[in-house]
Amino acid sequence: MKRRKFLGAAGAGLVLAGCSKEPATTGVTGEQARQTYDWKMVTTWPKNFPGLGTGANNVARLITEMSGGRINVTVYGAGELVPPFEVFDTVSSGTAQLGHGAAYYWKGKSEAAQFFAAVPFGMNAQEMNAWLYYGGGMELWAETYAPFGVMPLAAGNSGIQMGGWFNREINTVADLNGLKMRIPGLGGEVLKRAGGTPVSMPGSEIFTSMQTGAIDATEWVGPYNDLAFGLYKVAKHYYYPGWHEPGTTLECLVNQAAYDSLPADLQGIVTNACRVVNGDMLAEYTARNNTALRTLVKEHNVDVRPFPDEVIAKLRALSKEVVSEIADKDAMSAKVYKSYSEFMEQVVDWHNISERAYLNLRKG
Repeated sequence: MKRRKFLGAAGAGLVLAGCSKEPATTGVTGEQARQTYDWKMVTTWPKNFPGLGTGANNVARLITEMSGGRINVTVYGAGELVPPFEVFDTVSSGTAQLGHGAAYYWKGKSEAAQFFAAVPFGMNAQEMNAWLYYGGGMELWAETYAPFGVMPLAAGNSGIQMGGWFNREINTVADLNGLKMRIPGLGGEVLKRAGGTPVSMPGSEIFTSMQTGAIDATEWVGPYNDLAFGLYKVAKHYYYPGWHEPGTTLECLVNQAAYDSLPADLQGIVTNACRVVNGDMLAEYTARNNTALRTLVKEHNVDVRPFPDEVIAKLRALSKEVVSEIADKDAMSAKVYKSYSEFMEQVVDWHNISERAYLNLRKG
């Protein structure tokens, strides 16, 4: 997807967003304006799950509403149509036109995909969006998925996550040895390097796995989602910060052939519906996490504690090793890593005298 094409479609959607639900016909033939499309969206999230699942619902709703029903999107939660980790293949094959998930689930397709979800000790949500939209990230993401006939769009962000729920105290690096933890993506590779055992599983299996002792610890998202899953019932200690996911981007996968079959105005609606939800989800998480954290602490007496400095220092060092090694695996990973790291270096310089400086000032 070329930058010019992406921005052109986006511009069309912005015009449509302010209009009525009557089909816009500027640049669209009468036959195209009457054409309707029934699309399926498959997701990696439980149906209607707060934040993640409802974010997918919002993408579908906006596409349907903004198109005046010319595109009608039906959402299927994890396991309803396909298992959660088969979403990418389902969209790639065209069985579903849309998917909603996170790019680190598809590292088996491309190691480079993981950079578009979350990098341990990497960029936060604000920085990720800047890189994606104005630093060349979207173009690289599109290039990464192009061989599979899939077009990615940023469609949500959880913000900085929590470090996770643990049934043992983490006081030293040695306490990570043998730890069985549900943790995906690059964070899982770092845990493995630290002596732990990363386990990949969909959200719907986490509670039971913790309850039965199949895993010793789990990360999920943050207070809002963790409260909804009732994780405080199966774990004692709630650690922060989420070093492994400092600003996790969620994605809408679009079957490229299906997208290309749309007239330009509908392409703009698809891209801009995702862009709206991308910003809205971050705002929702920022608001909902506040209330949920208070509930966890005051009503459920959750033990919230920071990771020890020694542990963070070790994880940071291992993260640098893991990310560098991933970048060396193939040309695409190297290309994405170069862009990501160079942008992060620049944004850190700026945020040190803006965001960080202000937050340090405010806490005083």
